[in-house]
Amino acid sequence: MFNGFEAVYNNNSKVLILGSFPSVKSREYGFYYGNKQNRFWRMLEFVFNEKIEDNIDFKKQFLLNHNIALFDVVVQSDLKGSADISLEKSDCKIADFSFLLPPNTDINKIICNGKTSYNLFTENIKTNIPVIYLSSTSPANPRFSFEEWKKELEFLKN
Repeated sequence: MFNGFEAVYNNNSKVLILGSFPSVKSREYGFYYGNKQNRFWRMLEFVFNEKIEDNIDFKKQFLLNHNIALFDVVVQSDLKGSADISLEKSDCKIADFSFLLPPNTDINKIICNGKTSYNLFTENIKTNIPVIYLSSTSPANPRFSFEEWKKELEFLKN
């Protein structure tokens, strides 16, 4: 079994971005979206018009500075590769989200990075917080849109 990463959040987090489970390259890197081809960090640079250093501590602080919480729906899996299609068929443990949701944080929107995270979250977790599906930042997704992510994250710039 492989373990995912700890959640990045604080009491001021306003949006929770959920992936499915770390890719092989992310597990090697030791942090979320460690595959250099993944568009996640470039998308945040686009939204906030800021440069993000390739440094885990810097990335964590960037997220917290912008009131973004980051976590994965699956915290443990026997997934050997990186394909989400395989994840849905793997032996996996869904995360406990109670510590991330109000009253522990100010999260008022949940954004799922791709269909797998959206499906796994909505099938397993009940919440009154709006849950939004956005196209995956994965390099394997040809339909990714920087603009749709910007539209959903704009409220954090105020």
